[in-house]
Amino acid sequence: MSLGTLLLEKGWVTKDDLDRATAEAAASGERLERALLRGAAVPRDRVVAALAEQFHLPVVDLSAVTPDPEVLSLLPAKLVFRQHCAPVSRDRGVLTVATSDPYDLSVLDELRLLTGLSIRVALSDEDELRNFIRAHYGVGGDTLDAMSEGLATATAAPADADEIEQAQEASVVRLVNDILTEAIVERATDVHFEPYERELAVRYRIDGVLQRANVPATINHFGAAIISRLKIMANLNIAEKRKPQDGRITFRARAQGKPPEEFDLRVSTIPMLFGEGVVLRVLSKTAVLLPLENLGMPPGILRSWDDLIARPHGILLVTGPTGSGKSTTLYASLNRIVSDEVKVITVEDPVEYHVRGVNQIQVNHKVGLDFAAGLRAILRHDPDVVLIGEIRDKETAEVAVQASLTGHLVFSTLHTNDAAGSTTRLLDMGVEPFLVASSVEGIMAQRLVRRVCEACGAPYRPEPADVPDEFVLPEDGMLRRGAGCRACRNTGYRGRVGVYELLTLTEHTRELIMHRASAPKIAAAAKAEGNLALLLDDGFDKVRAGMTTIAEVLSALKA
Repeated sequence: MSLGTLLLEKGWVTKDDLDRATAEAAASGERLERALLRGAAVPRDRVVAALAEQFHLPVVDLSAVTPDPEVLSLLPAKLVFRQHCAPVSRDRGVLTVATSDPYDLSVLDELRLLTGLSIRVALSDEDELRNFIRAHYGVGGDTLDAMSEGLATATAAPADADEIEQAQEASVVRLVNDILTEAIVERATDVHFEPYERELAVRYRIDGVLQRANVPATINHFGAAIISRLKIMANLNIAEKRKPQDGRITFRARAQGKPPEEFDLRVSTIPMLFGEGVVLRVLSKTAVLLPLENLGMPPGILRSWDDLIARPHGILLVTGPTGSGKSTTLYASLNRIVSDEVKVITVEDPVEYHVRGVNQIQVNHKVGLDFAAGLRAILRHDPDVVLIGEIRDKETAEVAVQASLTGHLVFSTLHTNDAAGSTTRLLDMGVEPFLVASSVEGIMAQRLVRRVCEACGAPYRPEPADVPDEFVLPEDGMLRRGAGCRACRNTGYRGRVGVYELLTLTEHTRELIMHRASAPKIAAAAKAEGNLALLLDDGFDKVRAGMTTIAEVLSALKA
């Protein structure tokens, strides 16, 4: 019985969806199940179940399998990656091997000869199998396996061997591409290559937290070649190892479940004790800019912020530490107001994302184009809205103030812990109190907290000792947390959401700024007037809503 007939008989697919997928498969030359999955016509588990019934094979759930290391060692990594199969268990001379392709079982004879065991085939989901192989054989495990075969020759090479030639070998190129692709699939925002005396550590920053990349230990033998390859890709001077260097790589990859897209990798190298350390910042060139509604702002703060960004002039500040999502909030705000009637110009360092309809300027310190110089030039281009990447000094602050007082709406960022602290920060820079009081309209402070994983998140009743005094439990006393699974790399969290605080200036708070009042005093006055919604309040609201945890909120706001 054909797969399509089987799915129809079980009621797992409609006739229209099957006809559509059959036509697509015929046109593209791919198999029917791939066309069905691409069109989301049938859930993955049902396609696997139907294939298993068609070929009379058992189904194995690899997410629930913890294989014995001895079983894994029965097959070399290069064979596992090449044939896309993996050993699962061994019992009385029979080796169970998982595959996602029941149409090609030609590898069975090779496995029998290699292991001397009888082979039992089990069917698994293709994505599950890919994750299983990556988890147990490491990123680039097949490439490293092949490279290690020639390790004796490689280590015998003279110390002054041609590094460029080594770094451009096909195996090194493929290994670096595997590591970068893995970082993108895992949603990493940064990739760290850290050389130690006998080790090359590779770490990904995922959801704001650094985590070890799953790479085999044999990568330690090829650290110099990997670093050299990254420098070649970024057009850096491969012979210069004494000074820090900066560059960029355009890298095309396919994130899981998405079409191929281009990523901009900002590369920074720095000389360390045992070699050069490299950090890459991952930016998607085609990233879809999120609308304000999708950032996690509470409805009250969103309404107030909408009112502020619709004003014709004034300064709007977004504050928070590095990596707290300030740029995302600013881009979403610009997207909200950009139109043919509004001219928007930005000066940024660096320009992270391209925004349609916005004129963006890249800071260039080598030619004297800093924020202040860029802003002065911008004002001669008749803008309605101006975005300054960051107010870092008195000169930039004063030009921003003058721009707002002459009829421009100015967006910018500051590195302060809360909204009220931004006013005192501007005063500390040397800006006159009356200028701050008359120009600043609103200040948004924000942090990013990790979301509870949707796959493994579940309700629980917290212990009284784990609940802060100021936190009010929901009526049922239940909160939500993740147990840890493969989808979230066993962290219990997957993805992030913003936590927000908005200070809207009034006559009273402006008067306090004029008298150089402290940040706590300004915050207390604004809170009493109902013009300040605090970070902690929004964080605890998100905990009660099951979006995050108390520990995560307290960790993000402890600074």
